[in-house]
Amino acid sequence: MLLTSLPNMLTLSRILAIAIVVATFYVTGDYARWFACALFSAAGFTDWLDGHMARRWEQQSELGRFLDPIADKLLVAATLFMLTATARLSAQAILPALVILCREILVSGLREYLAGLRVGLPVSRLAKWKTGIQMVAIGVLIVGDAGPALLPVVAIGEMLLWIAALLTIVTGYDYLRAGLTHMTGERRPQRGKAQPLARPELR
Repeated sequence: MLLTSLPNMLTLSRILAIAIVVATFYVTGDYARWFACALFSAAGFTDWLDGHMARRWEQQSELGRFLDPIADKLLVAATLFMLTATARLSAQAILPALVILCREILVSGLREYLAGLRVGLPVSRLAKWKTGIQMVAIGVLIVGDAGPALLPVVAIGEMLLWIAALLTIVTGYDYLRAGLTHMTGERRPQRGKAQPLARPELR
C-alpha cells in the first residue's frame, strides 16, 4: 500500500525518469535536448509535489523518507555527469558541478549520522532557493546550444550553476555546523520518539 501511494509513485517516477534523461544524451538533434529539459523539469517539479501531497494527505512514510532524497541526488548527479561526459560543460563549470556533488555526499552522510541519533534538520529557506536555482541551471545546460541563438544559453546556465554552488557551500556549512552540535556532544540526542522528519529534504 505504501509503495503504491501517489506521493511514493511520484518519487519512483522521478527515479525512472533518470534513465530516459540519460538516454537522450545519446540522441542527436535539438528535439532530444528540449525533450530532456522538459522531462528533467517535470521530475524536478515532482520533488516538490510528492512532499506537498504526502503532508497534505497525511501519507508520509519511512519508504518516502528513504526514497525522496535518493531520487533527488540521483537525478542531479546523473545529469551533471552526462553534461560533463558530453562536453556540454566548460572546464570552468566542472568546478561548481563538483562542489554540488561533494556537498550532496556530505549531506547524505550527515543525514545518516543524525538519523541514528533520531534527530532531524529543518530545510532552510536558502536551501530551497539553492535547489530551485540548481534545477533551473541544469535544465538550461541540458538545452545548451539548442536554445535561442540570440541568448547566451550556455553562459546563463553556467552562471546559475556557479550561484547554486555558492549557495551550496553556505547551506552545506549551515547543516554541518548544526550537525556538529550533536557530534561534539553540545546537545544531548533525543531518546525515545524521533523528532518529526518531514520528508527529509536537506538540500
